[in-house]
Amino acid sequence: MRNFKIVGLTGPTGSGKSSLAAYLVKKGFVLIDADLLARKILEPESVCLKTLVSAFGNEILNPNRSLNRKKLAATAFSSQKNTQLLNDITHPFVYLQALKDIKSFLAKGHKYILYDAPLLLESNGDVMCDYVLTVVCSKEERISRIMRRDGLSREAALQRIQRQQPDLFYTQNADFVVHNTMDLHHLYQETDRFLKQFHFSEDGGGLF
Repeated sequence: MRNFKIVGLTGPTGSGKSSLAAYLVKKGFVLIDADLLARKILEPESVCLKTLVSAFGNEILNPNRSLNRKKLAATAFSSQKNTQLLNDITHPFVYLQALKDIKSFLAKGHKYILYDAPLLLESNGDVMCDYVLTVVCSKEERISRIMRRDGLSREAALQRIQRQQPDLFYTQNADFVVHNTMDLHHLYQETDRFLKQFHFSEDGGGLF
């Protein structure tokens, strides 16, 4: 039996994963952020970026050959087919980088690792996790958050939501579901219930 635990955090865009992740870091987890890993694997001249260019064209590049994320997003989210193609290309690269980071954290003695991945289930990243923690909230609240966070119109925010799985997909594949329906205090209370239910140790307010 391994002496560490990996929690996979997922949920639809705009549901509040970042706030929940920040709270778990305060509680003693170390964080692996799949979105940051995706940026790392898409550095100029990387194999992953070259593969995306082959799939979507040079239009997704800036003049200096770096990735133009807005153009990639506009292309990738324009159809379900393009969204799936983007995921099929990037998921293996993100997964391998996550494994490298897990190995590094374990070598440093960390025992509680949080893998924050919006596409945790779609990429099969859940197979390396001990628990899947899902956060969901209302569609209108998600639209509002995405508009504020990414500077998008309501139409563009709704398009992103429509390219994702329904809430049921996330909840039925989770070990624990946090319904982010109120304020941060409620979100933290629900997260504490998760920690208590799955017997994460606490010592003076921290997990170590």
